[in-house]
Amino acid sequence: MPLYEHVMIARQDLSNSQAEGLIEHFGAVLSDNGGKLVDQEYWGVKTMAYKINKNRKGHYSFLKTDAPASAIQEMERLMRLHDDVMRVLTIKVDEHAEGPSVQMQKRDERDGRRERR
Repeated sequence: MPLYEHVMIARQDLSNSQAEGLIEHFGAVLSDNGGKLVDQEYWGVKTMAYKINKNRKGHYSFLKTDAPASAIQEMERLMRLHDDVMRVLTIKVDEHAEGPSVQMQKRDERDGRRERR
């Protein structure tokens, strides 16, 4: 099955548990349609570059999935209809990267790669 990565932004007035509940909800939608949620990361509340629906911040979540295209289309359709989800980005990848995403790595690890002047 094809591999996909999704970034979802939920409204800022949700609690952390409600935002993580959205991940579980959409993971269940995938499994009901023959796919599976490989990995998930909750990135927390982050400031956005511009306002979306009068919100300056949002709960960011990252999902790695292994699902047929029909399951992805159904999940995206339900995300667009859900009132708490503001934006979704889905990309098809050849393989999932091992370990945590760049957002979850410690700042020290990222700064250590660059040479300081």
